[in-house]
Amino acid sequence: MLKEEIKQLSKNIHQTVISNRRHLHAHPELSFEEYNTSAFVKARLDEMGITWHAIANTGVVAVIEGTLFPGKAIALRADMDALPITEANQTDYVSQHKGIMHACGHDAHTSSLLGTAYILQTLKNKFGGTVKLIFQPAEEKLPGGASLMIKEGVLKDPAPQFVIGQHVMPSIECGKIGIRKGKLMASMDELLVTVRGRGGHGAQPHQNVDPVLIASHIIVALQQIVSRMANPANPTVLSFGKLAADGAVNVIPDTVYMEGTFRTLNEDWRNEAHVQIKKMAAGIAESMGGSCDFIINRGYPCLINEEDLTGQAGAFAEEYVGKENIIDPGIWTASEDFAFYSQVTDSCFYFLGTANADRHIVSSLHTPTFDIDEEALEISTGLMAYIALRRLGNG
Repeated sequence: MLKEEIKQLSKNIHQTVISNRRHLHAHPELSFEEYNTSAFVKARLDEMGITWHAIANTGVVAVIEGTLFPGKAIALRADMDALPITEANQTDYVSQHKGIMHACGHDAHTSSLLGTAYILQTLKNKFGGTVKLIFQPAEEKLPGGASLMIKEGVLKDPAPQFVIGQHVMPSIECGKIGIRKGKLMASMDELLVTVRGRGGHGAQPHQNVDPVLIASHIIVALQQIVSRMANPANPTVLSFGKLAADGAVNVIPDTVYMEGTFRTLNEDWRNEAHVQIKKMAAGIAESMGGSCDFIINRGYPCLINEEDLTGQAGAFAEEYVGKENIIDPGIWTASEDFAFYSQVTDSCFYFLGTANADRHIVSSLHTPTFDIDEEALEISTGLMAYIALRRLGNG
């Protein structure tokens, strides 16, 4: 049976997938700079006899045609970039690039998809349909590698009717899969704010327009966007993580600079909130004698899993790992540029459990101690292959 063949192939190449992951982990590259990672992917595809072409500078796309019967096309996606984080782990494969780390598991995604490529290439005479493999750069940085690859035609020639992606998840136990229909992950917008006043001596506030005080009022008041304007049934997050006021103990500065993020799971409300955020901030600044330049850099859209495709993917995942190992991960207000694919064609994004409390592998994504239980890599390679082939009508 198809499932048993895929599981055996996954087991056979498990150590190779681990080796590939450790190589990528030790040699991370930042968004839009994945030149060596891209070269590594191309070399592995060449070894497997899989044709590929470059796209979006460091991106790679390959196609595997099943010979059993003609059919639809499905795309499988992995991202390749790392984060500007200094790794604190002590392993044989610790990052060799100071200040850069695969703290979001993209090394696991890339090595997994290479393993999936091996399985599909091995079985190409036993399945019908077409599988497109997308190795994508720059998920971690706007405008997002997915948007650039789509503009350059990654979803054409052949055009996949479905796109599947997976992401490691340290809050889920290794061996389990988190999959959810409909709304899954939030949109993400960057808030860049400059509050202008009139600086001066801290002992003479009546002669100044204090931008620190104005900025403080703006930060507090904008929480009303979440607590009083957003529908409570629609998750919404507005957070500021950077505040720069270049004054001193006795010096009120002329300007204050702030950076934050706005996230939600409803595109209509997202658009409305942008207007309300700017209006409120400008009104507060003006009423206190200052001004406010408020820039919203529109980031990734909401990630919504197509209902039918995700329902089928969930059923196939149950067949592969057992119903007891499938969970609903709930809504997550982090963001993913995979959402751009979901705006173009039917898509499904699911989570791969990688936690192992007994081995103290529990650190969150985007932290310097993040790591994965590599046993998950045997599941990740085979599961993606199985979902793809079953969705194409095989097995």
